[in-house]
Amino acid sequence: MATTSDISRGAFIRLNGELGVVMEYEHVTPNKTRAMYHVKLRNIRTSKIIEHRYRSGETVDIERVETKELQYIYKEGDALVCMDPTTFEQTMIDSSLVGDTLKFVKEEMMISVGFDSNENPIFAEAPTFVELEITYTEPGLKGDTATNTLKPATLETGAEIRIPLFVDTGEIVKIDTRTGEYVERVKK
Repeated sequence: MATTSDISRGAFIRLNGELGVVMEYEHVTPNKTRAMYHVKLRNIRTSKIIEHRYRSGETVDIERVETKELQYIYKEGDALVCMDPTTFEQTMIDSSLVGDTLKFVKEEMMISVGFDSNENPIFAEAPTFVELEITYTEPGLKGDTATNTLKPATLETGAEIRIPLFVDTGEIVKIDTRTGEYVERVKK
């Protein structure tokens, strides 16, 4: 078993049966009491932030997590079929592990998948930025580049975002998958 001195940013800790990743930690020595660690965790399953205090020297259940880059092939029911590009081994991943960013993932994209010590997928992350083609949007007006006005657009994956007025159908745009916002137009 690991102790509190083994805690580091990015480590995976099992707390009350739930797995969380350490976002921040701080070693604190209050007046006339024992030293403590204030740890801020993000729950892998729910993405909620949990704050927990450990006494210095207390045992901690640190989980070994291996992260692999897998290629998304297709969706089958509620599962995503992904392939390891080096071994060509296929793995089925629950689509809920990817979350809302799934609407920006298209076939053949690489996603990061974390596996626990039993080789079970425990989390999956889409790329931070993706480049997708706009399949439909209302035509923009010439000269509408100075204002910050946005219009709705449908992407090739079916997701809907808001884009500037000067971007048209058929153009490729860069999107931040964390927020779902337009970043920039991609030059061909």
